[in-house]
Amino acid sequence: MVTLVSLWLPILLSAVFVFVASSIIHMALKYHHKDYAPLPREGDVMDAMRPFAIAPGDYMVPCPSGPGGMKDPTYLERFKKGPVAIMTVMPTGSFAMGASLVQWFVYCLVVSVFAAYVTGRTLGPGTPYLVVFRVAGTVAFAGYALALWQDSIWYKRKWSTTLRNNLDGLIYGCLTAGTLGWLWPR
Repeated sequence: MVTLVSLWLPILLSAVFVFVASSIIHMALKYHHKDYAPLPREGDVMDAMRPFAIAPGDYMVPCPSGPGGMKDPTYLERFKKGPVAIMTVMPTGSFAMGASLVQWFVYCLVVSVFAAYVTGRTLGPGTPYLVVFRVAGTVAFAGYALALWQDSIWYKRKWSTTLRNNLDGLIYGCLTAGTLGWLWPR
């Protein structure tokens, strides 16, 4: 068994490596640029929504009042008529990247801590690099990627977006695994 305290450096470094890699992926590589498409007549849609002053949050249109509400004729007619949408309304004004980047880095640390914890409880000091890589990489990949499938299954997010995000998760998982394997206690 290897303690989390003895893995503080690979935990921190793996989070830094993933943070840097994610910045490169989203700023330099182009494969996420089609994750979202603009609405037709976007300006008109925005102008039509603005008077409602919709507070930031998650919304469903149409939205049933509960499981029983999905049988309500009014709901069914609205669903048939469309449009059907799930949307997140964000605060207006400038997009503050700072807070999101801090939250992303904390998330990277959390995934690294879980990968280190499971690997440390499973393997002892002196375990070969590839064995550490396999265990840590599996846990890190699960932390970065697998929960994203729910959005495609239930909320109809494009599978292509989910698979691109899973590719990112594989890269992040390998970076985490490689760092833990590299700095694993001998």
